[in-house]
Amino acid sequence: MSGLRTILTSTAMVAVLGLGFGLWQVLGTEDRWRNLSKQNLPKSNLVRKEETRERNALMMKALKDAAETNNNIVRGTAK
Repeated sequence: MSGLRTILTSTAMVAVLGLGFGLWQVLGTEDRWRNLSKQNLPKSNLVRKEETRERNALMMKALKDAAETNNNIVRGTAK
């Protein structure tokens, strides 16, 4: 009976260690993918960052012009 208990306890310990190692591998892989995806964000690429800045400036200029006029820009008619 004591031998059976030792075998079951050892098996349970190996299973828990295996589960912990498996979870560690899965979560570690997720961190690696997260770091790789951060490299493709617009803020990390200087060319894309500058394009985004220019696009935002053009949008702000268009919004400012629209706010200063009474014309309906979408329909192209004056109120």
